[in-house]
Amino acid sequence: MVNPPMNVARLVAVDAAQAARVLSELREATLAGQRARIAPRPEIEQSWGRMLRSGVDPDHDFRSRLLPADEVRRRREESPLRHIMPVLRQGLLSVADVAQHIMVVADAEGRVLWREGSSPVLRKADGLGFELGADWREDVVGTNGVGTPAVVRRPVQVFAAEHFVRSHASWTCTGAPITDPRDGRLIGVVDVSGPLETMHPATLAWVDSVAKLAEARLRELHLASLERLRAVAAPVLARLEGRALVVDRDGWTAAVSGMPYLRRVALPKSLTPGHRWLPALGACAVEPLAEGWLLRVAEEPLPSSTTRILLDLSRPGRSSVTVARATGSWSRELSPRHAELLYLLAEHRSGRGAAGLAEDLFGDPSRTVTVRAEMSRIRRYLGDLLGHRPYRFCENTEIEVLLPDNPRDLLPRSTAPAVARRRTPG
Repeated sequence: MVNPPMNVARLVAVDAAQAARVLSELREATLAGQRARIAPRPEIEQSWGRMLRSGVDPDHDFRSRLLPADEVRRRREESPLRHIMPVLRQGLLSVADVAQHIMVVADAEGRVLWREGSSPVLRKADGLGFELGADWREDVVGTNGVGTPAVVRRPVQVFAAEHFVRSHASWTCTGAPITDPRDGRLIGVVDVSGPLETMHPATLAWVDSVAKLAEARLRELHLASLERLRAVAAPVLARLEGRALVVDRDGWTAAVSGMPYLRRVALPKSLTPGHRWLPALGACAVEPLAEGWLLRVAEEPLPSSTTRILLDLSRPGRSSVTVARATGSWSRELSPRHAELLYLLAEHRSGRGAAGLAEDLFGDPSRTVTVRAEMSRIRRYLGDLLGHRPYRFCENTEIEVLLPDNPRDLLPRSTAPAVARRRTPG
C-alpha cells in the first residue's frame, strides 16, 4: 500500500516545530531506504531521487567558490533580470523584511546575483553559504528553493528537512522560475527564504504571482523596443525591392516588405554581417540596423546538403537543439514542451501524426489542436528541416540525441506518458 504524501503547508500553519520533526523523520527514513508513515511530496521525492543518483552528499554542506564581486556586477549588467528588479522589490521585499524573510534572485545558472531583506536573516543566510555569487544549483547543494524550481520550471516550496542537505534543515525556501516571455527560456529564479517558523503556506502563491508580474513587465519592455525598431525600419524597407525584413537581436520581427509576416526568425547566437543561411528564410544578406538586423532574402535557394541536428537532453532542466549545415550552425535552448516534441520525433523517424503525438504527450489523442499549435512554433525555427503529414524530421537530416546518464533524469518536468515510459529502465 502506498502511503499518502504529507500536507506540509497545513502542518506548518498549525505547528511549525512539529512539522520540522515529522519532516526530519521522513527524510531520515527515506534516505535509509525505509518506508515512513507518510510519503514525501511528489516534487520533493523526485528531487531527492535526482540527488541520490547524482551523488550529492546529504550529510556534508558542499560550497563552490563564490563569484568575484566584479563578475557578479558583470552578470547583473548583462542579465535581463535587472529590468524587473523594481517589480520584484515592490512585490516581495517590503513584506519579506517585516516577516523576517529575505529575497534572493539568481540567474539561470543558479548564481545568486541579488540578496536583500531582513538583516538578521541575511546573517543567518551567510552561515548557510547563501551569499552573493554563491552557486545554488540543485546538483551542487541539493534540493532547495533556487535550484529545484530551475530544474522543474515551476514554483516549489521546500520546508525544513525537505532540503536534501542536513545543514539546511532549519531553513525554508520558496522559489519561482522567471522565464523570458518571448521564447520560454529560463533567465533566473526569485526566492523568498527564512527560518521555518516565519514561513506561511500562502508564500508559494505570493512568490509565483510576483514572478508572473515580472514576466509581464519583460513582455511590455520587449514590445516597446520593437516599436522603436519599427520606426527606424519603415523608411529603410520602403526604399528596397524584393523580400526583406527587420528583426531585433533575438530575431523578433519589427517590419517586413515584399513577403508574408513572420513573427520570429531563428538567429545564430553569434550572427555577423554578410551572406548567411537562416532557418525559414534560406540565403540572406545580413546588415546591422539600429538595435537589430536588416535581412534581405536571396531569390536563389542554396543547394540542399545533409544537415546534422543535435538534441541535447543530457542536463535536467536545460534542453537545446543545435543545427549544423554546410552554410553554418546555430543553437537554441528549448522550452520543456518543445523538448518533449522533438524527442518524440527523434524516436519516430518515420513520422508521427498529430493524434499520435497528442496520445504521447497527454494520453489523449483528441488534443490535436495543442500539438499543431506547438509544432507550428517549432517550424518557425527549424523551417525546412521538419516535414508534416505526418510530422517528421526530413530525410536529409542526421539526428543525434544526448540523453542523461540515468533514464530517470530524462525531461524531469515532463508528465507525458511516452516520456514517463522511457524513464523506466528496460
